[in-house]
Amino acid sequence: MLLIGNGRLVTRDKESTFFDNGCVAMDGQRIKAVGATTDLRKDFPNAEFIDAKGGVIMPGFINMHNHIYSTFARGLSINGYHPKNFMDILEGQWWRIDRTLNLQDSYHSAKIAYLDSIKNGVTTVFDHHASYGAIEGSLTQLSDAADELGVRTCLCYEVSDRDGEEKMKAAVKENADFIKASAARTDDMQKAMMGIHAAFTMSDKSLDHCAAFTPEGVGYHIHIAEDIADVYDSLAKYGKPIVNRLYDLGILGKQTMAGHCIHINPHEMALLRDTNTMVVTNPESNMGNAVGCPPAMRMLNEYGILMGLGTDGYTNDVTESYKVGNIIHKHHLVDPNAAWTEIPQMLFDNNPQMANRYFKKKLGVLEPDAAADVIVLDYKGPTPMTKDNVNAHILFGMNGGAVTDTIINGEIRMRNREIQGVDEEKIWHDAQSQAQSLWTRINS
Repeated sequence: MLLIGNGRLVTRDKESTFFDNGCVAMDGQRIKAVGATTDLRKDFPNAEFIDAKGGVIMPGFINMHNHIYSTFARGLSINGYHPKNFMDILEGQWWRIDRTLNLQDSYHSAKIAYLDSIKNGVTTVFDHHASYGAIEGSLTQLSDAADELGVRTCLCYEVSDRDGEEKMKAAVKENADFIKASAARTDDMQKAMMGIHAAFTMSDKSLDHCAAFTPEGVGYHIHIAEDIADVYDSLAKYGKPIVNRLYDLGILGKQTMAGHCIHINPHEMALLRDTNTMVVTNPESNMGNAVGCPPAMRMLNEYGILMGLGTDGYTNDVTESYKVGNIIHKHHLVDPNAAWTEIPQMLFDNNPQMANRYFKKKLGVLEPDAAADVIVLDYKGPTPMTKDNVNAHILFGMNGGAVTDTIINGEIRMRNREIQGVDEEKIWHDAQSQAQSLWTRINS
């Protein structure tokens, strides 16, 4: 038994229950009870107790779209790289990196990404991987890193025609092999999807090949209309919008997640809604790549699409995406009321719903029988905190750096900002050495 108490407890349950001095009791991998600290300490007198010291106790964050393979891009300077548009960014940076990545690069970048996730209170990560320099076994490298750090994760490999048919088929096989491996696990800590890069780098034949190796109950993780070039490609080659094309090929559906969806029309929004396809928006990345602002408010409010929030490899701190998501739509729509409720709905309500289309334990909520994924933040605040203004306190007062304790699946992964169970200094040292090797290879 483990108790975390003496803090302001944000449960995120249906009633938005809030305790000024609350406590959560965990029994193994699941939550046993929530309530007042004094009550739960009486009920479980022999349990280990973590004192939140007046901070905030809440469910662990979920990142619905990440790119772990981008970890070693931080600080990287690529010879001759001067992008003028998104296609230049893909070809000059990301595809150049992933064509150089070997298995050790993938492993050590994953160790850092999962370590950083723990530090930022992210307990579940959906990742979209690419390493065309070493395809076979690459998802196993990420899987091993996730197991060593204890982070809940859902993995896939982005299939693409960009490096030829042989590597496309190898990427499909990598997905199929990991789908089978994750299905054999019983710990509810790792799941798999069939990854697809984007429609403009995939022929109909290749998409059919993906479908042939995607079992029932598994969906696709794909970028859709991140840049206008994707739209032009679909219209020129197939005479139809991207979402229509994917619908015709059976790619959409309840288990499928579409990243970005920036340049889509109302008919495509309706198709996403009618097929119950999930959409994840990534505001920081969209601004950084200068690809535009998605019609997220319209997709969410007018069409009722299940939309979540991700980081797209830009950061492992989802509170950054919350903060930027809050302002990008206000700025884009010239509407000061935009995104106040929608972005926190994506992060705190929809991300858990989306994740639970794969994971069995209930995520994103502190209530009996839910997953024991709990974080503590060192935050006092200059004004009163209530169940009605929690999100405003998070938006304007908290960030991932405020996280002091992270518990995942009932295991303490960070205590008083100290990572547990692994040699953190060695992880950093090995990563920096591996990153230098990658940089040398990229520019050689």
